[in-house]
Order: sequence, then structure tokens, then C-alpha cells
Amino acid sequence: MYRIPLSLLALAGMLTVTSCSTESDSSSATNTVTTPTNGPADGTAEHSGGHTYACPMHPEVTSTKEREKCPKCGMALEHNDQVASNGKSYEMKFVPTPLELTAGQPSILAFTPRETGNESAPVPLALVHEKKIHLIIVSKDLGQFYHEHPEYTADGDYKVKYTFPKGGEYVLFQDYTPTGSSHQLGRQPITVKGPAYTPVKFKNDDMQWEKDGYQATLSFDKDLKVGQLLGMKINITQGGRPVTDLDNYLGALGHVVVISEDTENYLHVHPNDQADKGPAIGFNTNFEKPGLYRVFLQFNHGGQIHTGDFTINVKA
Repeated sequence: MYRIPLSLLALAGMLTVTSCSTESDSSSATNTVTTPTNGPADGTAEHSGGHTYACPMHPEVTSTKEREKCPKCGMALEHNDQVASNGKSYEMKFVPTPLELTAGQPSILAFTPRETGNESAPVPLALVHEKKIHLIIVSKDLGQFYHEHPEYTADGDYKVKYTFPKGGEYVLFQDYTPTGSSHQLGRQPITVKGPAYTPVKFKNDDMQWEKDGYQATLSFDKDLKVGQLLGMKINITQGGRPVTDLDNYLGALGHVVVISEDTENYLHVHPNDQADKGPAIGFNTNFEKPGLYRVFLQFNHGGQIHTGDFTINVKA
């Protein structure tokens, strides 16, 4: 999992919006999200006393054993000196061009990671799953999902060209990891002008997905309840036949993003190690809060990236 395990990260993010014009809609604003970085400081008792290992995405998950996996996202734990030990917090500055985003019109989305309190200092980013920033764009109703990768520019920011298909409310998430620190998550709600999408109201569990001749089934090894480690499996078929030759996408057999109905909780789940190439992809995750969640799967087959979606309800 990226940071993104189903254990919905309750990111203690502080959202600051600075208007760039007299208009009040967030599409014409510079948005900044600050996510605190927590970890043992050098020289403290917690830091001494033997080697410890922590998840790059969930620094609260630690172990004294090597080669352990994070139960939230499945990522390998790393030596604690390399994870969340710098005591810094970061924010993501977001500036769209044009400032007023409009459906059907090309735009450039620019993101600049900054160290809180030292905004002029450069913040180099680590490669995580082959990219430095994973940009997730979802409509506020969670009926639409897009995964983009802004690229570093000579201006010192990360940019991506994007055209919103419809107007309405959207939420942008940025998955990124400053070098030498822990995983961070930026979040900005925005408004896109133009003919709006028709919101979808999700309610019941939907563990089946089908599109373009592919089918996927989502399942868990236990009841969907908070506070327990869950084994999650997604089985993929094409035309009713098992898909046994999945290709890697961004270094893994599949990626799963889970977002709560209110878009406040977000997780990026990565698959467990496995020798085969399908049809089943296994994940580990857990939930910290009850409620309705949308689950988005991306997998690579036949040279194309496919995106499936599911709906689940997690009980207290």
C-alpha cells in the first residue's frame, strides 16, 4: 500500500486556502495542505536501544524485526533512521493555470512541496512506486477517479496537464515522500466551472466490477469491521476466464486506493508479494473508522491500464 492502505489514514492535515482573486470558489485559490511528520528524534531514548523499523507510509507502524511488512499497506518496513526521523512537517502548495478551472478546457496543475516554517528551502522527493508524486483526482461524490503523475520542472515545482471532463466539486490528493522523511498526503477540494456531472449516491456494498470484457471480484477474509487486520483479495477475469498474465503497473501487480464517503480519509494499498501473475491479487489492510468507502483498483493487462471500482460499508 502506498499510504494508502484501507486503514484509512486519519491524516492530521491542516488546510489553508489563500485566495488569488476576489472570487471565493476554490478553483481560483492557492491551496496548501500541511501534514505533520511524527517520529522519534535523534538522541532520544525512543531512538536508542537497538534497531527499529517503520513503515514509510505509516510511521506509527514499527517493529524490531527486519523484513517485516506493514499490516496496513503491505510495504516493507525500513530502518527507522530513514523514516520520519527529521521532525519536520510539510505542506503542498497548489496553483492551477488558469486559476478558474473550467470543464473541457486544458489546464496545468502545479504542485510545490514545502517545509513548514522554511518555505524557501528545496524539498527533494523520493521515488515511490516509480514516481515522485501520485496525484489522485476524484469527484466529490466518488463516482470518478483519475490517477496522474506530475513531473518536475525547471521552475522547481511539479506540473501535469489535465482537462476536467465535467464541472462540479472535486478533491485532489497528492501522495509524496520527502527524501529522509515519511509519507505525506496533500488534499485540496476544488470547484470546476462548466456543465456539472450528475452526482451518484453510493449506498449498498458492491463487490463486483465489469468493463471492457474484464470482471473483478472483491472479497475479505473477515467481516468488514474496524480495528482488525483484514486480508483483501481481488480476483480478475476476462471473458469469464482467469487472467494469469497480469503485468506490473508502477512496480506492482495492482494498486488500490480507498477513500471514505466524506473524502476525509484516504489510503493507498499495495499488494502482497506473490509468485504468480494472477488471477487473484492479495492485500492486507484495516479500517480505523466505520462508514462507507469507495475502493478503486488499477491493474495492467494487455498493455493497458484498467480501473475498477467497488463500494463497501465498514461496521463499528
